[in-house]
Amino acid sequence: MSAENSETAEASEAGSTATRVAAVTGGAGAIGSAIVSALRAAGHSVAVLDRAGDPPVDLAQHAAVTQAAADVLEREGRCDVLVHAAAAFDRAALPDLTPDGWRKMQAVNVESALWLAQALVPGMAQRRFGRIVFIVSDTVWEPPAADLLAYVASKATLVGIARTLARSLGRDGITVNCVAPGLTPTPGAIADTPPEVFDHVRARQAIDRALAPEDVAAAVAFLAGDAASAITGQTVCTNGGLVLR
Repeated sequence: MSAENSETAEASEAGSTATRVAAVTGGAGAIGSAIVSALRAAGHSVAVLDRAGDPPVDLAQHAAVTQAAADVLEREGRCDVLVHAAAAFDRAALPDLTPDGWRKMQAVNVESALWLAQALVPGMAQRRFGRIVFIVSDTVWEPPAADLLAYVASKATLVGIARTLARSLGRDGITVNCVAPGLTPTPGAIADTPPEVFDHVRARQAIDRALAPEDVAAAVAFLAGDAASAITGQTVCTNGGLVLR
């Protein structure tokens, strides 16, 4: 095969959704599983990287994260889309912060995304196609409570990382974006949040309805596809208009 034909075949392969592979951290959770379903519906083969996955992955451990990336590449032969939806959510205000608690939050919420990108970006760049999406939070722009300090800081860090990577990876055909959900009544959120808080937040939204994991998943699926090829370094807020930016 000539070099020209090889490049054409590679471009054709990169342009076919049916051949694409996605890795989703936190894919066993409510929002993560909705993202997995949306990507599979769009034709992606999806690898779930989660402590409840098969096999389980401890995203707080660097060695486990890099091994998970290697396993995806060995099993699937490639990875075209990385979605980081996993998040630790330990609460502590400034006086109660501990080094271990802070480091765990940053390891899961921020560092695991970096190590996965480090491992998976070279293949994306070689194929001249890649999509990276970080699930952040609208609390970055409107922190609701002092004890979410480490969580909000981790999500704000991801926004900065996305903007930086968008600049450095764009020439390789890789886009990097964020999706920021609002307060979504997942099982975890319901267990941790009084019902009146959901009512209060909904009353402040521009759109008067409860949010759903599928709202986040739809935005991720769009950003992972061909239609979003000119969008990078951005944050899409799926919060019913609570935060306008």
